[in-house]
Amino acid sequence: MAGRFLPPDGRLGGDGLDGLAGGLLSVLEDVGAHAGAIYRLAPDGQVLEMTVLEGLPREFVRPWERVSLTAPVPVADASREGRLVWVGGEEDMVRRYPGIALALPYDFRLAALPLATTTADYGVIFVMWPGSHPPRLSSGERGRLTAAAAGLARKLEESGRPGPPDPGPRTPVPAGAVPPEGLGAMVARLPEGICAMDDHGRLTFISPRGAALIGESPRRLIGAQPWTVLPWLNDPVYEDRYRAAMITQQPASFVALCPPDRWLCFELYPTVSGITARITPALVEPENVPVLTSAVDPAMPTRVGAIYHVLHLASALTEAACVQDVVDLVAGQIMPAFGGQALALLVAEDGRLGVVGHRGYPPHIIEQYDRLPLTSPTPSVRTMVTGVPSFFESAEELDQIYPLAVAPDDGMAAWAFMPLIASGRPVGTCVLAFSRPHRFTVEERAVLTSLGGLIAQALERARLYDAKLELAHGLQESLLPRALPRLPGLTAAARYLPSTEGMDIGGDFYDVIRLTDDTVAAIIGDVQGHNVTAAALMGQLRTAVRAYATTGADPGEVLARTNRLLADLDPDLFATCVYVQLDLRRRRACLARAGHPQPLLRHPDGGVRVLDVPGGLLLGLDPEADYPCVEIPLPVGSILALYTDGLIETPGIDLDDALAELGVELARLGDQHLDELADAMIRHARRTSRRGDDIALLLLRLTAELDP
Repeated sequence: MAGRFLPPDGRLGGDGLDGLAGGLLSVLEDVGAHAGAIYRLAPDGQVLEMTVLEGLPREFVRPWERVSLTAPVPVADASREGRLVWVGGEEDMVRRYPGIALALPYDFRLAALPLATTTADYGVIFVMWPGSHPPRLSSGERGRLTAAAAGLARKLEESGRPGPPDPGPRTPVPAGAVPPEGLGAMVARLPEGICAMDDHGRLTFISPRGAALIGESPRRLIGAQPWTVLPWLNDPVYEDRYRAAMITQQPASFVALCPPDRWLCFELYPTVSGITARITPALVEPENVPVLTSAVDPAMPTRVGAIYHVLHLASALTEAACVQDVVDLVAGQIMPAFGGQALALLVAEDGRLGVVGHRGYPPHIIEQYDRLPLTSPTPSVRTMVTGVPSFFESAEELDQIYPLAVAPDDGMAAWAFMPLIASGRPVGTCVLAFSRPHRFTVEERAVLTSLGGLIAQALERARLYDAKLELAHGLQESLLPRALPRLPGLTAAARYLPSTEGMDIGGDFYDVIRLTDDTVAAIIGDVQGHNVTAAALMGQLRTAVRAYATTGADPGEVLARTNRLLADLDPDLFATCVYVQLDLRRRRACLARAGHPQPLLRHPDGGVRVLDVPGGLLLGLDPEADYPCVEIPLPVGSILALYTDGLIETPGIDLDDALAELGVELARLGDQHLDELADAMIRHARRTSRRGDDIALLLLRLTAELDP
């Protein structure tokens, strides 16, 4: 149980925790896995907290001790989606979970399953196999894992929801631990050195020859991790080889210089319980000897775990586009990773420090943090002005340093204030708060300080994105009609959704134009591109169509004139559109189309058909192009649906299938109020987190307000 975590309040009880640990070990043995862990769902239902860990040192999984349910990691996906998540190797991990692949760049297999009953969700179990395991999970393994997860969920249900986990006692390594006397004597006769490490990297045995080669007393080495005792092994590269051997369960090796001039080769042979290492003199060619530029300071070790921790969280921040993305990622991944309960991101603007995002703080506390003058003697302002991080492990420590300006009475007991420095200048402060006193280790302080700079870069990039996006969408909205005209005999509803990718604006547009008391024109179109040029051209086209429509020209002539104008402008862009002229008294419609998706018509009886409107060329391709017209009857109660291709174009979905699905929605919901129908028809598009194209929708329904 070397990697075991225990709840501090004991609510689970010793038997309950032993049952979970025993259950985890049984699962590992049953499916031939070498490591695994059990996560419990926190009382707030938003964070998974690691409870039991087997087969790996805690340091390996520190970035994932606490995981938000929104984090892009297998255990969160398994819990959130209620299914088994399988990662079949290094390439699969890179493709689906690049953040984990960056932090654990090794070849292994992983399965994560939810621990849930019919009444509640309790957590997740994950198990790991070496890279030698087949890339696919067998049906037998899947069945055993599913059954084991159900059994563990029942144990949790019987024990009740436990409190948050906390590091429990470790099994100490005896200071003079040695293998049986006969085995030790046999190993001592070997010409090479032999040593053994447990699954935490601590030496449990070293042969006399091994100690002689290393040049250290066995008593000083036993019970310690070699890289914490021997300065010349305190290099992330060497620790990385140990991590690789433990995670992949494959042999690894490295060569290191034992001062002053002895090169040693270390060959690592892993098992589930630890590693046996073979130490031999290494022959190194003089031209291949690296130059050591500086001595390693053993008091400030560079831990490879800290490096990978920063890489993992940094990769998450690269996915942030807007300020809210940064806040969500910091709150969802960085805050749980360090066990924080609240955070605030503050940015300097107009001589004050203002809150741009927060999590875990009530509104009245945020009001106290917000709009602080840069002259106020508070830790958040001081950190930002000086660019020096501050760590307070208790309220008493904070009182001693800031007796007259204690941080807001936020109910917290420890704080980390990290300066946000972008392009060499301080731009704000990140406040991470803890509900209980918290000891900040050297490694933790280094990681948090490094993250402060990464958060600052992401935040500055996101603020610029937000500013440009606000400007772009403001321009877009100014080019679309503020409201559709109210006309007797016709009701209309329109919707516009911008693309979610990039910060450029699109060229989708629509309009409804009153021509006479009983005739009206409607147009919907899409200018190629997603930039300011496309938006400007969209505005010109909409204005041109309005001008040509009011002259009394038929739809084909309106499109022909607009096409010639676009060709004369020569913007190197093209456009599609559908133009409709409605005679409300005769209840007929005349349509012309320029390379645009076909309209849909819902009849009063609920039937829907795709209108076969002959399509001319895209606008701007050929100044001499013709656009034939089609006239159709429009009975009272019929609905004409005009839309841009963003509504039906989805990667991996056939266009005909998507159009048919849209028709089904129109048929099923067409009796609703037109605004409700418009919302329903684009609801599936709103649920899509990423849209590569803008969407415009225009619905027209004939009513009986005008007599023929």
